[in-house]
Amino acid sequence: MIIRVFIAACSGIIFGLGLLIAGMANPAKVSAFLDLAGGWDPSLALVMASAIGLAILPFTLLKKKSLSWSGASLSFPKKTQIDWRLISGSLLFGVGWGIAGICPGPAIILLGAGLAKGAAFVVMMCIGMWLADRFNGATVITEDD
Repeated sequence: MIIRVFIAACSGIIFGLGLLIAGMANPAKVSAFLDLAGGWDPSLALVMASAIGLAILPFTLLKKKSLSWSGASLSFPKKTQIDWRLISGSLLFGVGWGIAGICPGPAIILLGAGLAKGAAFVVMMCIGMWLADRFNGATVITEDD
């Protein structure tokens, strides 16, 4: 259990530092990336492409395993069909990202920094997750997840 918490904490710190260094915790930079018609800042596209490129090998290797390094069971989504729930959820996420210039990871950083915009985003994100569970049926998360 302690190793799982340690690995999770280290992963979270590395992820948070990456978000800060990339500028993804700066809503103005994110808004500039999303503003294709104005002063578009393509730097976050490079960040996203790098993250995807770096993740391909580990995910490919992990698909052949049933346990993580910490001993937790691994499970990958089995659903590959694009349906209205995926499309509508993606659209809602994108609209929210565009309006606020914040997505969930950077929102936690902004909340930790004591910024009201981060706190408001996290509250609304929690309400959205609650509504999703209420209308779609709650998902049970086990200790192995």
